[in-house]
Amino acid sequence: MERLQKILAGAGVASRRKCEELILNGQVQVNGETVTTLGTKADPAVDVITVNGKTIGAEKKIYIMFNKPKGVITSASDPQGRKIVTDYLKGISERLYPVGRLDYDTEGLLLLTNDGDFAHLLTHPKHHVPKTYLATVKGVPHGTELDKLKQGIMLEDGMTSPAEVEYYDVDPEGKQAVISITIHEGRNRQVRRMFEAIQHPVTKLKRISFGDLYLENLKRGLYRHLSKEEVEGLFKQARNAGKPRKR
Repeated sequence: MERLQKILAGAGVASRRKCEELILNGQVQVNGETVTTLGTKADPAVDVITVNGKTIGAEKKIYIMFNKPKGVITSASDPQGRKIVTDYLKGISERLYPVGRLDYDTEGLLLLTNDGDFAHLLTHPKHHVPKTYLATVKGVPHGTELDKLKQGIMLEDGMTSPAEVEYYDVDPEGKQAVISITIHEGRNRQVRRMFEAIQHPVTKLKRISFGDLYLENLKRGLYRHLSKEEVEGLFKQARNAGKPRKR
């Protein structure tokens, strides 16, 4: 038995909050009876659940890796009419949601799914699933400046966790450098703000890994389905990352 709004969200009807609104508005029926009480439980394997008269069933869980281009919104819709990530998911009829976000100007690995538990596990702050980026920055940061990022640096919303940082490529003329940086948090525009804090602003940012999952040769604007092993690996990594470390 599960809460009705969780069943509806898991079936891809809408977000959990929107599903709560559907229940409160009397648009959901269980075995022919309208339910308007949040917290009502049902068994999708036994009970007949309908939304506005349409029967819902357990939706197949889908897990996608997408190489997001720069200039695309990480959202299910955009009132300004800009391109959104789901515009690129041709051939997929299920309603998918991004796992976390990538800024409009950031490209690279983005996960999308209709599995709310999977998305919640990977984005919950306590799980600290590592994410690696290649940041092209102005100038070449000195090693002591990168050490500040490795130790954690103070931003306006508090001290960051220690990052893993190393040189990836350096312009011989010293005009720019590409730095590999791995963070374990998901603050808004965090990588960009970290480099701004050491006076080397980011001019290009690309996420190349999420946990043990790597973008590799997936072309920009294309997607692929994750294998069962990859999904299970991310679940396992997130759960293990959330456990307290032994001393």
